[in-house]
Amino acid sequence: MQRSGGKRGRGIIQVVTLSFFRFDRFAARAWAFAQMGLARRSLARTPGIGFHKLLGSGTGEGFTPIPNTSVYAILATWPGLDEARGQIAEAATYERYRARASEDWTVFLATSSVRGAWSGVHPFEEESSPSDTRIAALTRATIKPSVALRFWGQVPAISDVIGADPNVLFKIGVGEVPWLHQVTFSIWPDATSMAAFARREGPHARAIRAVREGNWFSEELYARFSILAERGTWGGQSPLATVRHA
Repeated sequence: MQRSGGKRGRGIIQVVTLSFFRFDRFAARAWAFAQMGLARRSLARTPGIGFHKLLGSGTGEGFTPIPNTSVYAILATWPGLDEARGQIAEAATYERYRARASEDWTVFLATSSVRGAWSGVHPFEEESSPSDTRIAALTRATIKPSVALRFWGQVPAISDVIGADPNVLFKIGVGEVPWLHQVTFSIWPDATSMAAFARREGPHARAIRAVREGNWFSEELYARFSILAERGTWGGQSPLATVRHA
């Protein structure tokens, strides 16, 4: 397996960005859907960009196999926060997406832990210590076609449990290929609340046991991040602004 980047200068950390775009008009949605194929070359030519993926989403905050044509995302890595901010603001691909989107939000991240691979690559480099404040979690899996129906049968119950958790600040499911490539991303007020959810008995714990016992994934990646900055809004506000209360 390859690594996504080489050795960088002292004091320069890899920054991971996840940018979300909402498209309300039919023409804008059709354009965004087409960009899943058409934008690959222009995104790859963006100065300073490392590992990157164009992502679609599912309905129900992304946690279903039914495509949501109104929400798309771009994940990318950069050799520093200044370069990440500059390219998100000015790079042609991002400008084209923002020009047609009704709303967009980008979160800037530093990896605190990671294991596994994504498309045969180790994309994220551990750069920060585990945070005692807001923490982001990303999971990515390639689901074996033979178990896809069983996997997606577990997902709605997990989504309901996450949505009912008073601590989760933000959650979404995205992916590269419907049904077979799934990415989940969530933000929590601290590591304690995230760990409590992961350990709690219920649909999430049962799904994890089923995945492990059945060997449902052909590739998987788990990463945790410290949050460095944000840009834009989602749902009319910053997802990081307040902790939801039950």
